[in-house]
Amino acid sequence: MTTITPQRLAQIEARFAELQAMMASGDLDSDKFVSVSKEYAEIEPVAEAAAKVKNLRDEQAGLAEMLAGDDAEMKAMAADEVDGVKKALEQAEHALALQLLPKDSADDRPAMLEIRAGTGGDEAALFAGDLFRMYSRYAEDQGWKVEMISANASEVGGFKEVVANIQGKGVFAKLKFESGVHRVQRVPETESGGRIHTSAATVAILPEPEEVDVKIRTEDLRIDTYRASGAGGQHVNKTDSAIRITHLPTGLVVQCQDGKSQHKNKAQAMKVLAARLYEQERDAVQSEEAEARKSMVGSGDRSERIRTYNYPQGRVTDHRINLTLHKLPEIVEGGALGELVDALIAEDEASRLANLDG
Repeated sequence: MTTITPQRLAQIEARFAELQAMMASGDLDSDKFVSVSKEYAEIEPVAEAAAKVKNLRDEQAGLAEMLAGDDAEMKAMAADEVDGVKKALEQAEHALALQLLPKDSADDRPAMLEIRAGTGGDEAALFAGDLFRMYSRYAEDQGWKVEMISANASEVGGFKEVVANIQGKGVFAKLKFESGVHRVQRVPETESGGRIHTSAATVAILPEPEEVDVKIRTEDLRIDTYRASGAGGQHVNKTDSAIRITHLPTGLVVQCQDGKSQHKNKAQAMKVLAARLYEQERDAVQSEEAEARKSMVGSGDRSERIRTYNYPQGRVTDHRINLTLHKLPEIVEGGALGELVDALIAEDEASRLANLDG
């Protein structure tokens, strides 16, 4: 456990008091007030956690004095309380250590969900559809909003590729460890011999950038319109509503044909393009911090096999943390996915705390 010194507690308390005084002074211009308010909001939970640690340490010191004294009654009272205070202090110090860990600036943001069928043909497309439904239901339970941006449906059901935007606070923080290759082992409906097949789908979770994060120049884009194909209503094959955007410097291609409006499809495609460009920038920065990322849960590499869904045995195994849950139906329905999500977050926090200690 990382030891938080009294000096560090005093620094947090002093900075919090300084920000409070600045906000109460009435001397700040609007830009400075916004800046100070933002820092105040960030430090407030840290200051509350630090104050709790300080109070419990003071209480522990007081109990130690009582135990060292000559008053038998006071010693008995202290003995009754010392274990409870010690446990509460350990929990408070752990909570403060977590608050002090470096934050990912994208954690509070909405995210783009991309799922692509991998090896396995039709079965992989069906599995991609299962994953999309799992995340959609989990998002619903979290109170988030899922908006389909584009989908390339498979003839047998499911998706060859599906992209959706998930709006809500903290979406990326919860889902960022879902990126990677998901593998399924089951008997396909079309398999007459009862043989188990292994198929895969790739999941990518991209944080939604803010306008200041990504600058896209109009001259760097090639925008093509074409007629939408597939199921989609009367507009299909009658108007050039589908949009394909190519970002010339990177070669990234994004297309959207789900909306009836060409303008809406363009706006949605630009959203996806911005998210992919932002992710490229984040990857470049994180590759420079590769050593630090080794201690985290996975690398975020989309080629990394992260999880197996084994239908015959009713289990789901996350290979990064060696966690197996025999709750496959509940997980793929979204209800128990939170157990995996929370375990991955806890493991990441533990790894980063251990890294600080090391």
